[in-house]
Amino acid sequence: MSERKTTRFAVLEAERVVKVHEREIPALKADEVLIKNGACNICTTDYGQYTGARKNLMFPMAWGHEFAGTIVDMGSDVKEFEVGEMVGIGYDNCGECEFCKKGLTSECVTLGAGRNKLSPDGYHGGFGCSEYVIKPYRSLFKLNQNMDPSEAAFVEPVGTVCQGIRKLRVQQGEKIVVIGAGTMGVLNALVAKAEGCEVMITEMMDKKIEVAKELGLNVVDVKEKDPVEAVKEWTDGRGVDAVILAVGVTAANDQALEMIKRLHGRILMFAAGYPAPELHVDSNLIHYRKMELIGTFSADKCDFERAAELMREKKIDLSKLVEAKYKLDDVEQAFEAAIVPGAYRVSVVFD
Repeated sequence: MSERKTTRFAVLEAERVVKVHEREIPALKADEVLIKNGACNICTTDYGQYTGARKNLMFPMAWGHEFAGTIVDMGSDVKEFEVGEMVGIGYDNCGECEFCKKGLTSECVTLGAGRNKLSPDGYHGGFGCSEYVIKPYRSLFKLNQNMDPSEAAFVEPVGTVCQGIRKLRVQQGEKIVVIGAGTMGVLNALVAKAEGCEVMITEMMDKKIEVAKELGLNVVDVKEKDPVEAVKEWTDGRGVDAVILAVGVTAANDQALEMIKRLHGRILMFAAGYPAPELHVDSNLIHYRKMELIGTFSADKCDFERAAELMREKKIDLSKLVEAKYKLDDVEQAFEAAIVPGAYRVSVVFD
């Protein structure tokens, strides 16, 4: 049992203002665990609020949802875990509402209140970038004890990828294109490859191209070759089974429509874009080509379970996706590093 009474945590107080606060650790409920945090990664939503690009999030934000750590205390109802286990984090869910009973835990109406939920002490968010974090046990997923905490923190983003791959219904041997080799594009490519697909990823930024190649991915540098032509050559003119849009821009949407095969092609709209990108396709084309446009957002419990399994079994290599690590007291520098164009995940690490 932890003897710690208080915890320090990072707070977005306003645009371009992030500070470290301290509060008492709340008492554990019967279905909750206390986690000693190992690392919390800064995702695009976090730094989008920091820069002001995301206007739908409120201040003060006790941000952080991509984190992992070690269980140090548990409530009386927790039977599936043990003190000392390393866990990654999914989304809170009650396990009892109509959506949870259907397996749609990301749509939980009881606990799934989103990042704008307000704590009794006046903070929004889930306190993920905190020395100690309390979570319902249903949000936890077991990982290897020796895993780098910054890599273990990828359970949430990998989970969202697993949902998209599940909705895309990929089959072993299918040819898949991922447009964009940022963090989420690379994760999509790695998971699709782990599921037995042949994968091509397209990118224009040299740094991202190099990282994708280091991870063993088939990369097209769009500065040197037209990506649609590259796909035609790769598929002998037939087109690919599916395209995953890991960037939210109109040009990528247009490319995807040209890359898929004539019949039964699928396009997964993985990434959002701000301002919203356009989609130039008429409904007759979707009709006659039996095309599928598939939306994906968030993840359910089964997706986090698959993500944790892929990570435990080392079927995906996350080692190149941690850009830099900063201590909690240097959280402002961490955010400034995270917003540099082309950056992968920046991680706040704890002792």
